[in-house]
Amino acid sequence: MNIPVASLLVAGVLPICSTAIAKWGFSQFDNNNPREWLDKQTGFRARANAAQHNAFEAFPFFAVAVVLGLVLELDAAVLDRYCLVFVAARVLYLVAYVADIAGFRTLCWLLGYASCVAIYVQLLIR
Repeated sequence: MNIPVASLLVAGVLPICSTAIAKWGFSQFDNNNPREWLDKQTGFRARANAAQHNAFEAFPFFAVAVVLGLVLELDAAVLDRYCLVFVAARVLYLVAYVADIAGFRTLCWLLGYASCVAIYVQLLIR
């Protein structure tokens, strides 16, 4: 399996998963004005929506790191490792955000961000 490409796919789908959590099972969802409706939510729905925004924000930094790693032929095992760390951290980030576990959520965010930085650093020092 091509782990970097699979990681990009998972990272690209995570915001949609967050949105699904925010909207799931709510009969009064307004699909004519979804952003307005989501802005009025509280509790886990609001946190899932916030996780969606953060996932969209995190994706470009990760995607560019992965593409650079592939194009500049970073060692495959190194790139695979950091991609897996990023995806695991982001999945756990979503879970922690929805469950309202702020300290663990911050740790997951930091781990995901650090994995991206590590890819860039590996490309710079080789």
